[in-house]
Amino acid sequence: MIWRKKNKYTDSISGVLHIVNVFLGYVPTFLDDYVVSSFDSSVLDKAQLLDITRDVTPVPCHSHNDYWRRVPLYDALRWGCTGVEADVWLFDEELYVGHSTNALTQDGTFTSMYVDPLVKMLDHKNELGEFATSSSVKNGIFDTEPAQTLVLLVDFKNNGHDIFPVVSQQLNALREKGYLTYFNGNTTIEGAITVVATGNAPFDLITANSTYRDIFFDAPLDKLDEGSVTTRGGQGTVGTTPTSHFDSTNSYYASVNFGHSIGTLWFGRITEAQRLKIRAQIQSAKERGLKSRYWSAPKFPIGLRNRVWKMLVEEGVGYLNGDDLQGMTRLDWGVKRHWGLIG
Repeated sequence: MIWRKKNKYTDSISGVLHIVNVFLGYVPTFLDDYVVSSFDSSVLDKAQLLDITRDVTPVPCHSHNDYWRRVPLYDALRWGCTGVEADVWLFDEELYVGHSTNALTQDGTFTSMYVDPLVKMLDHKNELGEFATSSSVKNGIFDTEPAQTLVLLVDFKNNGHDIFPVVSQQLNALREKGYLTYFNGNTTIEGAITVVATGNAPFDLITANSTYRDIFFDAPLDKLDEGSVTTRGGQGTVGTTPTSHFDSTNSYYASVNFGHSIGTLWFGRITEAQRLKIRAQIQSAKERGLKSRYWSAPKFPIGLRNRVWKMLVEEGVGYLNGDDLQGMTRLDWGVKRHWGLIG
């Protein structure tokens, strides 16, 4: 009886110590500030929106669920993000943008929210002035680095095989003006816009044309070295076979859910085993000419998020993926500016 009482007492003390330990592991992370990254587009006229990147330094970060922002596309561009994301649903031969069907509106189409604004901006960037000469090389979105491509990640939400031809058709406005990155049968020529398909995007349709393609795949980062890909459905698997090979001729991003692949960061700490796994995945993507990207990494507490970002950059990740655009592009979490140029 006495032993049981002591055992209960010991268990209670151990439980309290465990909670205290967890709390202390997170204390520094709660002390960080958080800044909402949005702006009021109503104070800008159309000409100012076209030049919103004039003095912006591009940063290899991806605007996750970009369409949720107060000003989709432009918000990401004014912070310097070189990747934006549009979730698309196909209904009645039209592509609507939104995270779920409940969020779709008649006005929120892929063309109106992304294709048309990008065409207008790029047309503006490539206007020939009084002293300019014609050139086959197209300027990109960012005036400070006109050769920098902008990744347009298109997340196929319902049937990917039905969505693919509609996406391809709606990209004609960019394709016809030579703004798209494309594979010519031998090499990949980078353009102002690189279209990457994810979600239920079908790898078999993306690779069907062996001599030309301008829609690239979001490869499964955690499967690159396994030699096979399951066909369970979802990002990086639709339309693949056990022998599918991913490289820069058919893919651009190589992505994975951080938590599913790397695991939980207990007590807010990254273990050596987790770091080594991340290092191996990033290196595998680099060897194939792909940009590694982790989605669904910890977002809160802010200090933990920043430590994860810092670690990913140190390991050479291709793109940071996040929701706090100012937080990603501010780069005041221990990494010097222009890190993407040395990764």
